[in-house]
Amino acid sequence: MERRRVVRVPASSANLGPGFDAFAAALGLHMELEVLETGRFGVQTDLSIARDRRNLAVRGFERLHPADGFSFRISSEIPLTGGLGTSAAAYVAGLMAADHLFELDADLLGLATELEGHPDNAAAALHGGFVICADGEAVRFDAPTGLEAVLVVPQSPVRTAKARAALPAEVPLADAVFNTAHGALLTLGLARGDWDLVARGLADRLHQDRRAHLFPQSMAVVRRATALGALGATISGAGPAVLVWCHYEQTGGVVDGLRAETAGWAQVVRVPFESQGARVRAIAPAG
Repeated sequence: MERRRVVRVPASSANLGPGFDAFAAALGLHMELEVLETGRFGVQTDLSIARDRRNLAVRGFERLHPADGFSFRISSEIPLTGGLGTSAAAYVAGLMAADHLFELDADLLGLATELEGHPDNAAAALHGGFVICADGEAVRFDAPTGLEAVLVVPQSPVRTAKARAALPAEVPLADAVFNTAHGALLTLGLARGDWDLVARGLADRLHQDRRAHLFPQSMAVVRRATALGALGATISGAGPAVLVWCHYEQTGGVVDGLRAETAGWAQVVRVPFESQGARVRAIAPAG
């Protein structure tokens, strides 16, 4: 029998200001992976990604089962660079397809974390909504009503390895305390739907300023966001994309302001926070 699975996985934004490698949110841009039992291996896609076993979705799949005899068809609306969880989405898609095909009941978050190196994007991709990662697990909750997202996606990418290398092995105690407190404020603000707490909770001293030389235009957007009417803004993951946080009444004006300020070097995209995580469905063979 020709087995077939289709997996749909959302983009994600990690760190969310103070929550380095622990906080993330799913966003309403998606990648789709179709795995079809054809009797031969192959990768079909229009994206500028690997078409052999180096492909991240294939690597995810092969973490659970050999890909021999399966074809992988990949499409995506998630920008490939920018810190929007493309690698986590691909790993999750491959893992979920194999897990569903072979009824393995695998620890998908644990395996995706192993492949990705940290859990935040993988957890948001799997579960949707907002996630807080600790002790190898993820706690999920929905975005408060009225909270909206706008993405600023620069044309020039920054390699994740380079962004990671810009961070010191140790940080001052005062900065760690600052981020702990503001991470708590952000969580409390999201839980209560308290916009003032959300705005205060977006502040960071651990990673954004230390990477600012890699994406100065993105950091300028972060610093200007409130003047444009937003609650605030955060570098998305390792950057250079920016997640701009808005109350729905201000989103339209914020989008207009951002498009004027980023003309020529970045795309501005209005996206919802995504409540649904990765989903898989089986498709019966034709005929």
